[in-house]
Amino acid sequence: MASMTTSTPRRPSQLDPEIAARLKRSADGLLPAIAQQYDTGEVLMLGWMDDEALHRTLTTGRCTYWSRSRREYWVKGDTSGHFQWVRSVALDCDADTLLVKVDQVGAACHTGARTCFDADVLLKDATDGAVGTLGADSGVPASDQ
Repeated sequence: MASMTTSTPRRPSQLDPEIAARLKRSADGLLPAIAQQYDTGEVLMLGWMDDEALHRTLTTGRCTYWSRSRREYWVKGDTSGHFQWVRSVALDCDADTLLVKVDQVGAACHTGARTCFDADVLLKDATDGAVGTLGADSGVPASDQ
């Protein structure tokens, strides 16, 4: 991950200064925000938030992200109709990642899939009997697989 900093964000924000002071942002002023379905624990997507996106998320109850490619804010569902209604927001122990528990309406992924994490599974749960890419010759001790 890029080096983290607690410097002032580049875009103006109305985020509570006490919250802003705790955040460890990437060099471009962003934090990864993991969206998770609140009642099932399903991991839906990863987006990026700066201070203002976090402020908007906390105050509107709808997920607002910063688009790194378009360099603008976007509210999940405004164009797709696939809304994310915020249930809770937590900061991880290092203060560099957000967990946003949401009630997802429709697809979370821009491809139209429910989640962004179901199309390219690299390793299946060992209880399924599949070893995935970590086989006997992987160099990883069996006890660590």
